[in-house]
Amino acid sequence: MSSSTKTTSAVSSDTRFFGHPLPLMQLFSLELWERFSYYGMNGILALYLYFQVTDGGLGLPQATAVGIVGAYGGAVFLATILGAWVADRIVGAEKVLFYSAIIIMLGHIALALIPGFGGVAVGLILVALGSGGLKANASALVGDLYEEKDPRRDAGFTIFYMGVNIGALLGPLITGLLQQNLGFHYGFGAAAIGMGLGLIIYASGRKNVPAEARTPVNPLPKSKLYLFIVAVVAVVVLATVLWMTGLVNPENLDWWIAGISAAAAACYFIVMCTSPQTNSTERSRVLAFIPFFLTSVVFWAMYQQIFGVLTVYSDGNLNRSIFGWEMPINWIQLIPAAFVIIFAPLFATLWMKLGDRQPSTPVKAGLALIFIGLGFLMFLPYATAPANSTPLLWVCLILAVFVFGELLISPVGLSFSTKVAPKVFQSQMIAVFFLASGVGTALSGVLGGYFDPANQTPYWTSIGGTSVVLGLLALTLTKPMLKMLKGVR
Repeated sequence: MSSSTKTTSAVSSDTRFFGHPLPLMQLFSLELWERFSYYGMNGILALYLYFQVTDGGLGLPQATAVGIVGAYGGAVFLATILGAWVADRIVGAEKVLFYSAIIIMLGHIALALIPGFGGVAVGLILVALGSGGLKANASALVGDLYEEKDPRRDAGFTIFYMGVNIGALLGPLITGLLQQNLGFHYGFGAAAIGMGLGLIIYASGRKNVPAEARTPVNPLPKSKLYLFIVAVVAVVVLATVLWMTGLVNPENLDWWIAGISAAAAACYFIVMCTSPQTNSTERSRVLAFIPFFLTSVVFWAMYQQIFGVLTVYSDGNLNRSIFGWEMPINWIQLIPAAFVIIFAPLFATLWMKLGDRQPSTPVKAGLALIFIGLGFLMFLPYATAPANSTPLLWVCLILAVFVFGELLISPVGLSFSTKVAPKVFQSQMIAVFFLASGVGTALSGVLGGYFDPANQTPYWTSIGGTSVVLGLLALTLTKPMLKMLKGVR
């Protein structure tokens, strides 16, 4: 019997947390504070990189700053592979979860206390590694709370996702105010404090997490542990050499992260499909997951521009004056999180009421691309407007359309990946799902480099139109995907 089966047998009748298993609350709380720290820091990162030194920044070119933000976001998702593999093969998901949270906090402390590019390098590396270890394993543990066909599953992930976005709302809200009034390093310090609170809450109730999560599902023989250590050292040495020789630099880092993430995903698909521990049904489901993976890449390449292009847009194009008070630049990132908190319960209720009649996951993913494409096209009416004149309410409407797409693909995608995951690749399948976000996030930095505030029409038209067309194409693949999914929707 798998760990997932044993766990769900124990909690299948647990309805103590709004009709869901009580451990969902513990994971909800940890992820809330982790997202507070992540989005709080990410909300001011681009500004810190391209603001002039006299304004407290580092003075990088705007396009380079946007590219670094995209590369960093992609690196976070790439690190989920390492975190998931360590969980599945060495120590178990719960331990990786806990120690990753500590690493995240140390990264934010480095950003707060170490000045200049040194603090950026140390801080971003630590936060990326820690976030990678936390993300896939938190989601995997949520999946362990439900049986494969439990009708509460998508709703449970949507509730979990709502908690994520409470943190995503509070983080930029506080760091934006601190950055505007006290400086960037106070904002980074607030992110560290937020992660510290998350650790305290989680540590006080670790016993609520299923016991099976404390052991690896597919243990690596101790005789082969040295190979893992050698591989880690080799990667660190290679990365150092590439950076020191200039082959990897701030201008092309986003391309490197996108390429490495795509290659890692391809390798994982090959491993899962060829593994003797994967049966024919699981293999078919993995193959059917590939189109969903590609759809997710496109979606996140669009959506994650909130932290790059739209931050630049907020600085130069958005009318941020509210009754004579000027809203902090990064508060544009609060808007999607607020909409998720508002609409996630409605989507969760809708999926619960529809039950087996709800649209399949492939249909939801195709619609997500169409929604976000339409959102980008909605920037066109103000593409030639004067500086800082785009109405805030209009951008709010655009971002609401973004969020409709997000709720159709992100929490649902988490649930979908746990349903199609082969039994011995549980956390790692979640990591592959996050790799789609990693490739997309890195590509958002690449795309952002082409944004020209003085000539916006080509950008909005090409990005939005392409997304709509690809969404329609994704819908045409629904029937063959469902056939290969063999009962999973």
